[in-house]
Amino acid sequence: MTTTWLDEVFGVKKPIISMLHLQPLPGDPDYDKEGGMDKVVECARRDLHALQNGGVDGLIFSNEFSLPYQTTVPTVTVSSMAYVIGALKDEIKIPYGVNCLWDPDASLDLAVATGAQYIREIVSGVYASDFGLWNTHAGDTARHRIMVGAQNVRMFYNIVPESAVYLGGRDIGEIAKSTEFNHKPDAMCVSGMHAGVSTDTQVLKKAKDNVKHTPIFANTGCNKDNIATQLTVADGAIVATTFKKDGIFENAVDENRVKEFMAVVKEFRKTL
Repeated sequence: MTTTWLDEVFGVKKPIISMLHLQPLPGDPDYDKEGGMDKVVECARRDLHALQNGGVDGLIFSNEFSLPYQTTVPTVTVSSMAYVIGALKDEIKIPYGVNCLWDPDASLDLAVATGAQYIREIVSGVYASDFGLWNTHAGDTARHRIMVGAQNVRMFYNIVPESAVYLGGRDIGEIAKSTEFNHKPDAMCVSGMHAGVSTDTQVLKKAKDNVKHTPIFANTGCNKDNIATQLTVADGAIVATTFKKDGIFENAVDENRVKEFMAVVKEFRKTL
């Protein structure tokens, strides 16, 4: 297989990157004022160690419980996320990225501030979504990346956003092809309808078949029963819900579920 930047960062073929979902943060509707930031940090610490002990290849810290999401993330969210990552920095043993949902510029700012190596975001396209009409400004984001010194921060472009539909009627193959040409993403992510919903393997394949060199990741719904199939097409996967206790989105990470999943991945890698 061809060597890519993924090999350099993660040291394995077809890496598994786990989301690390932060509890609601100050300013979020469900923020626990009584527990405060100490609770946010302790929940993140618990999940961090479960994921690392379970054997994942990388992490993405995200404000996943900041529902409903904003497309312009406020300063209080970015600074709270930076506080959590800073509190855990000495305990992070694997490559990590960040995702300020859903704001690529804020994600780049957070990456620079915390030393994250990559972001995952909606960077290009226009969508009708549960969060309203969702526009992006990829050219502005590319220039913001330079301005804040994030040239070395890798960018995962989510080209099938969750809870949204692309406006314009183009299929995933056309979107992948033009995104690669126009924006030169470091990788592209293909999702199901929302967290925990499996990415259609045929949609993954169509995206993969229409790019020349950009890695394609399965972004939602991977589990121990379908991950080998997904990795026959995808160059890696971003995983979260299946690692939670009983496979429920809102729950804490279950280290045993992580180990079971990664055992399947390691067996699959033997075939490469």
